[in-house]
Amino acid sequence: MFRRAFWFTAGAAAGVWATTKVNRQLKKLTPESLAAQAADKAVEAGHRLKDFALDVKAGMTQREDELNDALGLHSDPDRPDNVTALPGPRRLRAIEHDKTNHRSNHSTVTYNRNEDH
Repeated sequence: MFRRAFWFTAGAAAGVWATTKVNRQLKKLTPESLAAQAADKAVEAGHRLKDFALDVKAGMTQREDELNDALGLHSDPDRPDNVTALPGPRRLRAIEHDKTNHRSNHSTVTYNRNEDH
């Protein structure tokens, strides 16, 4: 008699457990639940992309600073737009070099549009 009662109780408990498990899985597959899961994944992906973009921007800034230091470029506080520029003597040499090359390039270089094809 106790053996039958034990197996009956064990069977009823297993049935309740299985029914609960199946109902939970069915609720996860409803359209509202699937939409909510998709929205959560999209928001998570957006946060990951934002973090990636911020990391890239920080890396770019760091690398730009390294290159500016290596080339001797520093920001000029006198300029209102705070654009980085060459130091004084190098800037003057670059401007003079550009003026001399600028005149000669226009007189000797011609552009033929038909050569591109």
